[in-house]
Amino acid sequence: MKILHTADWHVGKVLKNQARLDEQRAVLADLVRIADAEDVDAVIVAGDLFETATPNPQAQALVMRTLLALRSSGRQVVVLAGNHDNQRLVDEVYRPVLGELGLHVVGSPKRPESGGTVTITAPSGETARIAVLPFVSTRFAVRAAEVVLHESHEHGLDYARQVKAMVGMLSSAFTSDTVNIVTTHATLLGGRRGGGEREVQTLLGYELPATIFPASAHYVALGHLHRYQEIDGPCPIAYSGSPLALDFGEEANEPVALVVTASPDRRATVRPVPVRGGRPLRTLRGTLDEVIAEGEQAGEAFLRVVLAEKARAGLADAVREKLPGVLEVQIDPDFRPAAQNGPVPSRLGRSPADLFAAFLAEQNVEDPRLTTLFAHLHEDAIGGGS
Repeated sequence: MKILHTADWHVGKVLKNQARLDEQRAVLADLVRIADAEDVDAVIVAGDLFETATPNPQAQALVMRTLLALRSSGRQVVVLAGNHDNQRLVDEVYRPVLGELGLHVVGSPKRPESGGTVTITAPSGETARIAVLPFVSTRFAVRAAEVVLHESHEHGLDYARQVKAMVGMLSSAFTSDTVNIVTTHATLLGGRRGGGEREVQTLLGYELPATIFPASAHYVALGHLHRYQEIDGPCPIAYSGSPLALDFGEEANEPVALVVTASPDRRATVRPVPVRGGRPLRTLRGTLDEVIAEGEQAGEAFLRVVLAEKARAGLADAVREKLPGVLEVQIDPDFRPAAQNGPVPSRLGRSPADLFAAFLAEQNVEDPRLTTLFAHLHEDAIGGGS
């Protein structure tokens, strides 16, 4: 059986006020192209369809069209909610509507017989059982465990034990003559972060050991961390990563989808396939002249510029005038104002010009135009009041 594993689309994501819907549309179209070209039997989307819990109509339309395109030709599609998704929206709108069209959509944790375990059959006749566990927050882990396990006396279980118990329940139908898959949206110990994940939901009590997954699984399809990576464990485990670099912390990521091949008598093999359509992200560091020279060779990339110069009026505008792809301009920390220690100098007896010059020095700003402009403004103010 051949499966396409993808996750973390984050449709609707805006980067530094730059809308990226056109890129997202191109990226998701490429995912459909890959599914067709690879002739996969099924597609797993392991959470975070959307960037926010209140996606706008354009984002919802794009996700809906993409899921339907992935379902074309009778291909099986399994979708689960991530931490960015609105679980009620997924369960109460997407699940019934797309379910009528044969897609398997799970917004919140469910019992195996209620959709938590999905059985699909490939055209070749092979059967797969897929244990589906959407994102579970630490706050609602007890409630989710009660839904899946029908137990209310284990409130003292920690997060990892609760998730492991739920995975165990959902995978209890695995057999030796089926392809057995687990899919969830979670943070595993040892996983490398891509740079754009919500930190609070990748640290603290959210990290899980790979041992929560059963050795009887042929493959575990993960979402949540935005970088493609395989995790050591009792079975093959992988994050597909995001098919689009979402933040400048992810500029080194190589967007891929994973083509997974498995059969009942052997563990899965994983092959990353590049996903095209997104604009690259690059950070440029140096003086104004250096970053402009480098940026002119950056093609269509969105740029973050970190200037190794002291701040002055119009500096950011000078960068953007030369490099229209710039989304953010910063001053290198070495050139920012130093923290002030010790007593603050008295202002008594100092002229306004001296005070303004001292302020500019404290802020590490060197721009004679500002002192000249201040002098003119101050002279006008004094003259206007006489």
